Amino acid sequence: MSELSGAEAVDAAIAQGIDLDGTPIPPQKLSLYRQIMALEAQRKRSGVTTSMRSRIVRIGAKHLAQADLNQKLIDADFPPLKDKEIAFYYGQ
Repeated sequence: MSELSGAEAVDAAIAQGIDLDGTPIPPQKLSLYRQIMALEAQRKRSGVTTSMRSRIVRIGAKHLAQADLNQKLIDADFPPLKDKEIAFYYGQ
């Protein structure tokens, strides 16, 4: 699994039922994860660009300062950060 990184490594580990450190993932945790992912797979989508923006905001907030992420959204012709996103991801 060492050749994978990021989300790919996590997905591969979950599929194998083994955490990145090599320890088994408890069956009840795997079961709940799979139940929730099955529900998510059935959810109707509003559009690809909406989903892209949601992922950009959710993940980008972990790596970029608020002003930087906001400017990147604007530069890419996405709507800027919403007040509720700023409050949730940046605690303001």
